[in-house]
Amino acid sequence: MPSSVPSSSHGSAPAGPVADPAQRGLLTERIARRLEHDIRSGEIAVGAKLPSERELAAQFGSSRNVVREVLRRLEAQHLIEVAPGRGSFVREQTPGQARGYDALYRAGRPTVRQLIEARLPLEVEMVRLATRHATDEDLATMRDACDALESATDVVVKAQADMDFHDAVAVASKNPVLRIMLSSISGMMFEMMLRSNSDPSIGEEGVPHHPEIFAAIEARDVDLAGARMREHLMLGLRTYGPDLDVQVDTMARNHIETLLERAARGR
Repeated sequence: MPSSVPSSSHGSAPAGPVADPAQRGLLTERIARRLEHDIRSGEIAVGAKLPSERELAAQFGSSRNVVREVLRRLEAQHLIEVAPGRGSFVREQTPGQARGYDALYRAGRPTVRQLIEARLPLEVEMVRLATRHATDEDLATMRDACDALESATDVVVKAQADMDFHDAVAVASKNPVLRIMLSSISGMMFEMMLRSNSDPSIGEEGVPHHPEIFAAIEARDVDLAGARMREHLMLGLRTYGPDLDVQVDTMARNHIETLLERAARGR
């Protein structure tokens, strides 16, 4: 069994830790994605011991705090088991985990275009129902997510606030099936949102974004809310260019690398 993470299959690590706190989330995403890929693909075998925090930090050019955050995430996903005093070991995946929605979708190698096409009917109907059924508490949750999105400067924080808004709309629809359906693609949505919230072309003038969608929901204008959500989601079809027909996870990985390279040049 391999006892270390392969270091040659994903490109070279940055020369040193990313000092800017705004880039920490991106570095965490990159390392977590690489390790998750290697574990799920079997490149790091079941039972293998991961390198120490210090070794992983050196390998990926990060701080040990970032590595700890990555390991916590992998542990929460039941991909590794952390044994105090012994280290982190790759866990065997149960049949239920292997058949999880996210794993099934990714096995189909969905593209950005296909994800947008799937979101359109789902989220347009969802927002129409939310406009009819949202409570004051639901509206407050949506407003908080909008505010968090507008004020965030870290792209990972912005993407999470983006997800929080769409989830709040799902909750407000009062249809638990729709919320489960949205949750089942939330991992891929988050990957798209990393791109959307750091790409200036996504800020196309005149396109309704979250505040405009929220305003329509708050006004109880069902048709307007549906139209604004549709236009919001359709924006990706005009702005993603060649990335439209690239796998979602590949697009996200490449974009994270681009953002980190820009940050490194700017230091």
